[in-house]
Amino acid sequence: MSTEPDILAAVEIETAPLQLLHLDERLAVVNKPAGLMVHDSKLARGEDDFLADRLREQLGRPIFLVHRLDRATSGCLLLAFDRDTASALGKALMGGEVSKDYLAICRGWPAEEAWQVDHDLDGGPGKPVKKPAVTDFQRLATGELSVPVGDFASSRYALVRCQPQTGRFRQIRRHLKHLSHHLIGDTSHGDGRHNRNFRMQGVHRMLLHAERLRFPHPDGGTVDVRAPLDGEFQKALGLFGWQVAVTDPGADPLPAGKGL
Repeated sequence: MSTEPDILAAVEIETAPLQLLHLDERLAVVNKPAGLMVHDSKLARGEDDFLADRLREQLGRPIFLVHRLDRATSGCLLLAFDRDTASALGKALMGGEVSKDYLAICRGWPAEEAWQVDHDLDGGPGKPVKKPAVTDFQRLATGELSVPVGDFASSRYALVRCQPQTGRFRQIRRHLKHLSHHLIGDTSHGDGRHNRNFRMQGVHRMLLHAERLRFPHPDGGTVDVRAPLDGEFQKALGLFGWQVAVTDPGADPLPAGKGL
């Protein structure tokens, strides 16, 4: 059990209408804010503010969640407005037809520019059976902060892109821990020393963002959307002079900084 303070307590969750990245008669993609739970669950701990409830009120329609994002994660979240659409999208997800790209900042400098983690994971609390879990990673940029950690005079960090090929509980976070490249801001699977480094710089959120989502529309064609980064994540990028272009769904992000 982590004794590190919950950095999400310092994140002010937006109360403005949720940003819709795609909207049609059958489905929508919303840009989920960091710190907002998707729906009520055992992890809610008495909370009463949920994305699903906000969207039902905002859109005046039933909401069927197609997948989930952790409370501390921001970015693309797919939902349907009826059961048939939810079923079709769920089958596409299970069939590997849905592509997800995440941006993350982790401790250390990964040695390779691109690599894959194939490491079985259990299903979380109360689900001890391990199942296959595969994530692809690419190193986009590296940088340092002039803050000592342990025997090192400075601290090294990397911006990485991640594509989970399976959908296990906290998969990206746990695979980064498996590599000892802990996700910054992760109070459950991260490294408290490095989380504190970022809090000292004014960054108080977990640095994982569901950047891009591509999936087949039930009526034909492909939906391809990107979610812009929030101010807190942008602040973290600014510590290293990194920039990521996320406005054009057809373009690749353009990180700028050491290691490119």
